Amino acid sequence: MTDAATPSTTPSGGRQAGFGFIFALALMNAVSFGIMIPILPQLVRELAGGDTAAASEWTVVFAVTWGIMQFFCGPLLGMLSDRIGRRPVLLLSLFGLALDFLFMAFAPTLWWLLLGRILNGATAASFSTASAYLADVTPPERRAKVFGWMGSAFSFGFIMGPTIGGFLGQGDLRVPFLAAAGLTAVNWLYGFFVLPESLPPEKRATSFDWGRANPVGSLRLLRSRMGLLPLAGVGFLFQFAHTVLPTVFVLYTTYRYHWDSRTLGLTFLLTGVLGVIVSMFLVGPTVARIGERRTLLLGLAATAFGFAWYGWADTGWLYLLGAPVFALSGFIMPGLQGLMTRRVQPHEQGQLQGANQSLMGIGSILGPALFGEAFARALRGGHPPGLPIYLASGLLVAALSLAFAAARAPASAPQPAE
Repeated sequence: MTDAATPSTTPSGGRQAGFGFIFALALMNAVSFGIMIPILPQLVRELAGGDTAAASEWTVVFAVTWGIMQFFCGPLLGMLSDRIGRRPVLLLSLFGLALDFLFMAFAPTLWWLLLGRILNGATAASFSTASAYLADVTPPERRAKVFGWMGSAFSFGFIMGPTIGGFLGQGDLRVPFLAAAGLTAVNWLYGFFVLPESLPPEKRATSFDWGRANPVGSLRLLRSRMGLLPLAGVGFLFQFAHTVLPTVFVLYTTYRYHWDSRTLGLTFLLTGVLGVIVSMFLVGPTVARIGERRTLLLGLAATAFGFAWYGWADTGWLYLLGAPVFALSGFIMPGLQGLMTRRVQPHEQGQLQGANQSLMGIGSILGPALFGEAFARALRGGHPPGLPIYLASGLLVAALSLAFAAARAPASAPQPAE
């Protein structure tokens, strides 16, 4: 058996080409999604006949629909990548994303937008399959650092995306979606012609197990390894809590601090730059110095404190002072992924990521409902406006408690699941 860090099917230099593609994939995906941030709500409102309340309701429908599709399809795509390889699934995911952007560009009604969300939710496995790809080509001791680099790609994308979207959308709201579709198509072409496969045939799953290619069946893998299910719980709580920001950030900061679009844009820029610094320059040295477990615990503690600070801050300047601490949330996923990928074999990496993606789908369903309702109740009932952010902080405290017991490196190599 060959080392997972150097797949037998990868030609000389293929490992570097593979990481370059994965980094570009993460960057282009983040830019593409960032382009939508200032534009999609306006398009939804336009298709809703200018009714802001209806646009808000449709936005929730889109988010919940996407989460449901992820919940059911994430394990299936993860298992598929273990059986036929990462490359075909990545190409399928990029194809679905490009089609979704085209639906947004040409949709005549909200129902067409919803169809695009269904298609994207069913095929969206680019990040989870990319994580499995990186686990294939990276030694266990270097995975946390590499996952940190992946995080920096997303930070770069969210710095550039909203700026590009705002600029392109000034004349026509549809143009940014065409640009996003073009970026995704370029990435698909690069993957089709250049990307080497990371999982050689001898390391693939020998069959496609329908019993595990579903949300319930995927839990069997999480239960089959010591500490894997609690670690998945840590990831779920973090992703669940993190949905508070896209759900209430704009409403919260404009209500409490009276921020305008310019201030919001500068805040996105600040948090993006801080995210890049943490992911590119701090994750690797921190993991090397204190290990994956302590890096994860540090990230969880900092994020819990950062959320609590955001909820407490009664001025915009105080809010921004908490941003450097909250940026340490960039430690969480690299440390967590490093620990989780050590616990499974090469032919199970896709299944692991699919199970994680299914849990993320649950978070994207529950998060907007919980935090949106909490913010509404806070304003109507005289409670602190930071109530939903305090709830997010509480979820991170629970994740920290869970991680203390579960986040330990396995003592031996993983054994096949029964």
